[in-house]
Amino acid sequence: MTSLVTLDEIRAARELLRPIIRETPMESSRPLSERLGGAVHLKCENLQRTGSFKIRGAYTRIARLSDDEKAAGVVAASAGNHAQGVALAASLLGIRSTVYMPVGASIAKLQATKAYGADVHLFGTTLDDSLIEARKYAEETGAVLVHPFDHPDILRGQGTTGLEILEQVPEVKTVIVALGGGGLISGIAVAIKAQRPDVRIVGVQAEQAAAWPDSLGAGHPVRLGQMATLADGIAVGEPTALTFAHVSELVDEIVTVSEDQLSRAMLLCLERAKLVVEAAGVAGVAAVLDQPERFRAPAVVVLSGGNIDPLLMNHVVEHGLVAAGRFLSLRVEISDRPGSLAQLLAEFGRLGASVVDLEQSRLGSGIELGNVEAAIRLECRGSDHHDLVLTALTDAGYRVLDHS
Repeated sequence: MTSLVTLDEIRAARELLRPIIRETPMESSRPLSERLGGAVHLKCENLQRTGSFKIRGAYTRIARLSDDEKAAGVVAASAGNHAQGVALAASLLGIRSTVYMPVGASIAKLQATKAYGADVHLFGTTLDDSLIEARKYAEETGAVLVHPFDHPDILRGQGTTGLEILEQVPEVKTVIVALGGGGLISGIAVAIKAQRPDVRIVGVQAEQAAAWPDSLGAGHPVRLGQMATLADGIAVGEPTALTFAHVSELVDEIVTVSEDQLSRAMLLCLERAKLVVEAAGVAGVAAVLDQPERFRAPAVVVLSGGNIDPLLMNHVVEHGLVAAGRFLSLRVEISDRPGSLAQLLAEFGRLGASVVDLEQSRLGSGIELGNVEAAIRLECRGSDHHDLVLTALTDAGYRVLDHS
């Protein structure tokens, strides 16, 4: 049977990390508190060194290597956040680091990993592909593999987050954590359950990369056939025996969230909390927005990381605006007579919808002779306003060809 890490071990890791990491702030969230009907706090690991919690586990693991192991260097596989944690930890300790990342890894994460001093190689399309190559490199060179979650020292380091949570919000009743391989939630669960067994620990997965529900149902780790999610940081195809033992023993519930919910949560953090958080990092926020009845207040949501490519941020923000009913894209058939377009734009003005962009075409399929198709994107005030605009256009006699 796999042994669990202990509270004393996590406390020892905290002393090791004290001069290295930042004790990240705890921010209250009014919109989430209103949604839940009680206090919700955000544990801002997106403001940690390297932009995520990963430095906690990476430094703990690498600092405890023997002199011979340190001389051989370290190797890791990561979609980005663990890569940066390993690169910085190795640089601080004067150790050579090599990192394998999937070919589609975020450019921002790739560049940051290089800037922290790692020798970076792109391999495969998933974290699992990169991990296979990293293992091969370790076998060939003698470098120590620093796994993103499959080592007790990783869990001990990540668990220091849980110690801070209890100190910052001692009255907490629910802790909500994004869940991929399970290293963060395993460490947090040990740190909190050992002191406050009444606190509920809830893991959140992206529904298109959710290996944990089937694994827990089967009683052992089960590999996913495929994954496709914006939340690359929690896109892990299979738990390990170590994290499975911790999660199955200490985590109270696993929930999943959709891609739309993730993008809306990112938008909320950006607009209302003024925090840049990546898709994996907002999984807990998405769960509170979508399923508030599952959580007891006071609740703490861990924002696990904030490393996101600016181009992807633009895409996700727009996706979040659409999901929140703030953008309306539609195609409308109008007469090809002078003044028809002006009348349509006046209608939008009357309805309080702002035109973002517009394009006319006479070549749309199914357009009657003498008419044109207007493809329009509007900014709305929310889902109710979105529906009002569509209804008003129909009532005014316009033929809406499609909308989203």
